[in-house]
Amino acid sequence: MLLSSPYRIAAGIGAAAVLATALTACGGGSSSSSADAGPAQPGGTVRYGLSQAPTCADPAQSGTNQTIYVARQVVDSLTDQDPATGELKPWLAESWETDADASSFTFHLKEGVTFSDGTPFTADSVKKNLDAIVNTLSGAKAPLGASYLAGYTGTTVIDPLTAQVDFAAPNAQFLQASSTPQLGILSDASVARSAEERCTGNISGTGPFTYADYQQDKSVTLAKRAGYNWGSDVFGHDGEAYLDTIEFSVVPESGVRTGSLSSGQLDAISDALPQDAPQIEGAGGQVLTTSNPGTPFGFQPNVTRGPLVDPVVRSALVPAINRQELVDTVLGPNFKPATSTLASRTPGYVSLPDVTYDPEKAKSILDQAGWVPGADGIREKGGQKLSFPVLFSSVFAGNQAILELVQQQLKEVGVDLQLNLVSTPEATARQNAKDFDATYYNSTRADGDILRTQFGLEGRNLNNRGPIPALDDVLAKQLATTDTTERSALVADAQQQVLDNGLWIPTVELSQAIGAGPNVQDLKFEASARLQFFDTWISGR
Repeated sequence: MLLSSPYRIAAGIGAAAVLATALTACGGGSSSSSADAGPAQPGGTVRYGLSQAPTCADPAQSGTNQTIYVARQVVDSLTDQDPATGELKPWLAESWETDADASSFTFHLKEGVTFSDGTPFTADSVKKNLDAIVNTLSGAKAPLGASYLAGYTGTTVIDPLTAQVDFAAPNAQFLQASSTPQLGILSDASVARSAEERCTGNISGTGPFTYADYQQDKSVTLAKRAGYNWGSDVFGHDGEAYLDTIEFSVVPESGVRTGSLSSGQLDAISDALPQDAPQIEGAGGQVLTTSNPGTPFGFQPNVTRGPLVDPVVRSALVPAINRQELVDTVLGPNFKPATSTLASRTPGYVSLPDVTYDPEKAKSILDQAGWVPGADGIREKGGQKLSFPVLFSSVFAGNQAILELVQQQLKEVGVDLQLNLVSTPEATARQNAKDFDATYYNSTRADGDILRTQFGLEGRNLNNRGPIPALDDVLAKQLATTDTTERSALVADAQQQVLDNGLWIPTVELSQAIGAGPNVQDLKFEASARLQFFDTWISGR
């Protein structure tokens, strides 16, 4: 999942250098807090500035961070994931069991949980929600949830508080998937609505907040759920949320967001630009940052067209990219160079030695493969230039500046990279149609199974590849393995094979930056680097 951001960075590496200089001022941390704020106080409102409009009120159909920031607050999941350890913790399910081959999962649900429309949460609620994702919403409307439920054969209601979820084949990743907002639980009446109706805010969850008002492309207001007392074991306190309301407004202009935060008109904002950090900190606020798990930003080549059909070319791109220079020049110290096909906060991550800058190695690989420098320095072979376009959008502020610098780095080894900037909807449509030579993006998930959903034959497979038996085998095996150590070893193997087959050319890891005003306490990131407002409170009002 991409970090939503409408920012445009000025063209040219000179502008990127200014960006990096400003980034060094960013503060870090996973939670807004002040030692002298005193004990948490209930009440009050957080006014939050989103950088883009939420795409849908329904958590099952959520994709962008701005959407998830809102939808996550109104829906609970069966489990939750500890952001520090990756361990799964009870939420709507107080316990669970998995059969030996990880194809059947039995959840024992908490008693006394209700939806905001007053109806009870039961095992039948679990069944109706999962059935709807597979049969009603499907991959078109809920692609993430559908991928988590691949091979789903149904849910058996054993008793009102026991649900058995079954799959046709091993699916060990499902437990972590059960902690995501995409598999959060809505009321029967909400599930019965059409996909379009569910996007309007007229839905009911069991979460600590409810939709009080939903104005598409303008604003969303959430209200505290009275009587909420079944929070996740990851939460910092019991009972109801502290805040009375959260008011989300859509403020696309970064300068307006920062100015509104500094002047006290907003309490927190998305996508705080690094050059705005001094202004935020000067007003007593801070910039909260965290790294995203999942796949780092990188190039995903379409292996059926252009010069990237040649696996040797794909392998040469890896050592041709100076990732540390990308961080130092474009992003700054709160970001990390990618060191694998998974980001470093992902459970099962391993550092891959081959993800190392070595331009002489890149040149040698291309030389040996018969790609000869032409008069303009760009390599050629059989009359074909070593040139290809990369499809990308501006959903992350640094994308264009990063790719402009990569363009220069690749030119040094004789590769001509053409930048193809399009709107986010067009990028998505062309990705789905596999109408590109290479596409550039990242994807967020706190589980190594993201390698299967992104690169597997039954996943998105934007590489448009055919069978790779060794990779396909290890991706299937990690789905059948519940032992953490064994599964981590398989995920490590998969990371290496994705790299060795040239399916992903990693660049940098994504980090998020949230501007928080001086009165905002305990605004936290959850395991997938999205915001959690349950523990948030307002001081000094």
